[in-house]
Amino acid sequence: MAVLWRSFSLYSPFHLSVPPKPIYSYSSPSSCTCSSSSSMEAPPQGYRRNGGIDDNEDPKVAALRELKEETGVSSAEILAEVPYWLTYDFPPEVRAKLKHQWGSDWKGQAQKWFLLKFTGKEEEINLLGDGSEKPEFGEWSWMTPEQIVEHAVDFKKPVYNKVLEVFTPYLH
Repeated sequence: MAVLWRSFSLYSPFHLSVPPKPIYSYSSPSSCTCSSSSSMEAPPQGYRRNGGIDDNEDPKVAALRELKEETGVSSAEILAEVPYWLTYDFPPEVRAKLKHQWGSDWKGQAQKWFLLKFTGKEEEINLLGDGSEKPEFGEWSWMTPEQIVEHAVDFKKPVYNKVLEVFTPYLH
């Protein structure tokens, strides 16, 4: 049994891990804000809803759809969800670049996080995805949760640490 963790985020990569050292996707800001909204509620005002969730789409459905589109993986089941939106602020230089790129000025990004159990075989993992979108990832590897946080962009690390805190009971 393998565990996979994917966030919907502009910067998050996709990673997989094998117990006893399960894995998480990485990234966090210098501060993490937890918003007590459910899956269907909007993220906090001023934060860009992380990519991949279509309008009026349930985040759980989006997580499984995006996983298949981006990695070719359809052999997965949702084990847990962080029950609220997690947010991080963009550093000024990133915010300026993204404002130009997106045409909107967001303070940061809001993310929904899910812990998924990978039930397939490694051969199913195809970073070209299902062909419906341009590839978002260049490589993947098995890592421990701690390694994921270590590889994270500094401004996202608090979010990843919070996600690790919430999902740790499911990883043993």
